[in-house]
Amino acid sequence: MIKRALTVTREADFAAWYQTVITEADLAEDSGVRGCMVIRPWGYGIWERIQRLLDDRIKATGHENCYFPLFIPLSYFEKEAEHVEGFAKEMAVVTHHRLKSDGNGKLVVDPDAKLEEPLVVRPTSETVIGAAFSRWVQSWRDLPVLINQWANVVRWEMRTRMFLRTAEFLWQEGHTAHATVEEAREETMKMLEVYRSFAEDCLGMPVIAGEKPEHERFPGAVATYSIEAMMQDGKALQAGTSHFLGTTFSSAQNIKFQNAEGQQELAQTTSWGVSTRMIGGVIMVHGDDDGLRVPPRIAPWQVVIVPMLRDVPEDQAIIDYCKALQADLAKLSALGEPIRALLDLKPAKAATKRWGWVKKGAPIIVEVGGRDVAGGNVSVVRRDRLYREDGKLDSAVVARADFLADAAQTLESIQTILHEQARERLHTNIRRDVTDYDGLAAAFDDKIRYPGWVEVNWAKPTGAELDQVVERLKKLKLTVRNVPADAAPAEGACIFTGRPAVERILVARAY
Repeated sequence: MIKRALTVTREADFAAWYQTVITEADLAEDSGVRGCMVIRPWGYGIWERIQRLLDDRIKATGHENCYFPLFIPLSYFEKEAEHVEGFAKEMAVVTHHRLKSDGNGKLVVDPDAKLEEPLVVRPTSETVIGAAFSRWVQSWRDLPVLINQWANVVRWEMRTRMFLRTAEFLWQEGHTAHATVEEAREETMKMLEVYRSFAEDCLGMPVIAGEKPEHERFPGAVATYSIEAMMQDGKALQAGTSHFLGTTFSSAQNIKFQNAEGQQELAQTTSWGVSTRMIGGVIMVHGDDDGLRVPPRIAPWQVVIVPMLRDVPEDQAIIDYCKALQADLAKLSALGEPIRALLDLKPAKAATKRWGWVKKGAPIIVEVGGRDVAGGNVSVVRRDRLYREDGKLDSAVVARADFLADAAQTLESIQTILHEQARERLHTNIRRDVTDYDGLAAAFDDKIRYPGWVEVNWAKPTGAELDQVVERLKKLKLTVRNVPADAAPAEGACIFTGRPAVERILVARAY
């Protein structure tokens, strides 16, 4: 039996395992405010890497970054009824601007400091950005407007889970305005592809891209598209969305322009975003019973050097050897960037530090002791394959020169292996043989621990018929995820309505 670094395994209790990884990997902790978290340096370092890599891709498509206020007048939301309906129960609202002492040493809201108009703490920015677009856009020459902002948002969630669903979270939200439907739809699909390729290439997270069904659209959207990732417990995680908004918000916010023929038109708008939820996805896609495994592209430190010190004079030679190794690694490039190497000089036992970095998921951990220095070697642990076949830690002693020569290729290999493992899991756990509702219910029988996903025929029901389908799915704790862009043509009847199917759709339990 291999003694694992965590006290709970994925098989025993996946939800408890997830929370244990967050704690043991020093990713985040409770903040004292319900539903809000403190993101610790390793967790925030992963988010910074996500920001940097994704921001480069967003800017490469012609978008510019900007910033809009955290507080949005309630009247902005009231202009768009469907949007308000979709977020009303999650809005945090500021109604007063001052506190005062109650005379007993406590602070209370000053009733005389009531705001003339309540301010909503940003749940999303379509309304406030739409108001700005209405000022910026006058002529067809002002289009397209392509902007993005990195910000925090607040949605007052009742059932929270770190990174996956919190009252406050970090994200980017892109917003654009276009002259034609065709341009706006092209933008929507372009950004969906940016998210898909980013998830695959950088997070090592395989996803299915496709259109959401009518009842899963973003409030006010004409069409919503998503990337869906499969977690190791078989559940789906919506990892990013891109929305074609049509003229919903331009009509409400009066975003009009004079076209080349001198006529007034409403602009066609889009919005799209991903959030710190991606970190939750990385944990559940790549983690194991020893903690997190971070894909090298998003690892704050790709190589961690742990000197094995004994508090003796010879320690300085080991430290100097490690510093030289760190400097030489920094001269190398892997995955298109200089290698990020950390020398861990914290005053703790080497074994304690090693297992700390194992739990954090550093891609490569290098240990250096007196014998390594004397022999010109290093001891290397790869986080993607932690144990040998005999169950012992796979710590390979290699020549320092050979390690440096292979470091870039090793990091690239780890990135590829993590992605391939997750891709294999995804594609082997999607069933496509279910042809009726009873078969769907059987596929998600509670006796099946991790059932995966099912792709079935779909007739695109609407109205009351769609409501009935949603209620039937709720009884099985299921949701419709999306219509895969690469799904095979539908043949036969919809398993919910019995009518001829027009497309294939994914059904799953989800976070």
